[in-house]
Amino acid sequence: MNPGTPRVPTATPRSPLVTRPLLLRFVSIIGSSTSFFLLLSAVPLFARSRAGDEAAGASTAALMLATVVGELLTPWFVGRFGYRAALGGGLALLGAATLGFLACHNIEAIVAICVLRGLGFASTIVAGGALTASLLPADRRGEGLALVSTVSGVPALVGTPLGVWIAAHIGYQLVIIVGSLSALIAVASVPFLPDRVRTAGQPVGMLAGLRTPSLARPAIVFATTAVAAGIIVTFLPISVSTTGLVTTALLVENAACIVIRMLVGRYSDRHHPGQLVLPGLLLSVVGMAALADRGPVTILAGAALFGAGFGITQNATRVLMHMRVSPASYGTVNGIWNLAYDGGMGIGVVGFGVVANQIGYPAAFAITAVVMLAGLVPWAMDRAPATAPARAPGAV
Repeated sequence: MNPGTPRVPTATPRSPLVTRPLLLRFVSIIGSSTSFFLLLSAVPLFARSRAGDEAAGASTAALMLATVVGELLTPWFVGRFGYRAALGGGLALLGAATLGFLACHNIEAIVAICVLRGLGFASTIVAGGALTASLLPADRRGEGLALVSTVSGVPALVGTPLGVWIAAHIGYQLVIIVGSLSALIAVASVPFLPDRVRTAGQPVGMLAGLRTPSLARPAIVFATTAVAAGIIVTFLPISVSTTGLVTTALLVENAACIVIRMLVGRYSDRHHPGQLVLPGLLLSVVGMAALADRGPVTILAGAALFGAGFGITQNATRVLMHMRVSPASYGTVNGIWNLAYDGGMGIGVVGFGVVANQIGYPAAFAITAVVMLAGLVPWAMDRAPATAPARAPGAV
């Protein structure tokens, strides 16, 4: 080369994203997501038909509480027995417990089955989420998590409204059987997945992670949006009498969530994901406020806005938290993030049910939107790490 010839900078090749282990992981993602979301909105209706109105909220609350407990325990279980044992065991428990609904006739049995389903689902999302994160290249983590969320989001997109529709037009038995088999069949893919991923550094424990502001603050912001997500899937089908409108609204919400996650995933790889947290929170608040109006157009618009905001917040907070730890702590990050997800949903369902009984559904939706603004506090406290991320113990 002539010394006077200027060097042309070469683009750094991007790491491969879709690999054989990741494709295998998609099987268990689809199986667990289908089992969970197909029954998520159908079970409250099923519970109400068997044991009255109180059973509807109790079923979702029990599911979310058990999921929270499972998310606290699973990182320890993974550390002791590995990814495959936790993921396979969770899928088996989720699928087997679901069949129990076929013999349910009282609130106690429904709640007990929801508890078992919650423990099984927690194991699949925490162990599976940590395994998934270890399979993604660091330079494409945002895009990779968006892709994975899309794979899990398709069953949510189709399953949440479809479960309600099948229950209304065919019967609960079909919903229960399909939900059970989807998890049980996915167990066959688990032996072919990697097990323990060797990484440098000491993992951050769950309690230490919860005490670490750089992990806790994004999780709390996300939890404020998850509060509304639990309310929508549980109480929108009950508060709106038109089945077609509810089905369409749930479909619109999940579609908006999936599309926006793919759009923001690549953005967060090129920019800082902390820039997206506030827009996601505010969009979620506006969407929830719109659902207080009972007009069909407003309900659909509110579902779309909430879905978009929820999708942004999901991706941004998760990528942000993974940035702040070493790979050894991915299990803890997934445990904390999912704890925020399911804990927020459970709190929202319980609180909303109490408030709605006193003031009615429209006013309760409006109050929820106001309460969600509390997420501005941890967001404001985390603004400094948005430009210079604070690292959790053991981070790289």
